Amino acid sequence: MLAGMPSLSHEEQQEAVERIHKFMSEGMSSGEAIALVAKEIRERHQNDPQAMPIFEDTDFEDHEESDYRRDDEQDADDIEDQYEG
Repeated sequence: MLAGMPSLSHEEQQEAVERIHKFMSEGMSSGEAIALVAKEIRERHQNDPQAMPIFEDTDFEDHEESDYRRDDEQDADDIEDQYEG
């Protein structure tokens, strides 16, 4: 379960989509239909095993800005803007 939603098989996903469409065809708003179907799914899978992502504190430490870009990429400050006066 990620963010409070269980993992669903393709068939379960299809059924959920069909239920949402059915509610919408009966005049329910898309937001209400999605919320209702999501609530039903959560209740049905309440006691299922859950897969939760686990992050270590060190996953977010010891990184420099350059770790998140290509080596040949210029810094934004170094790029000359042709539209600047």
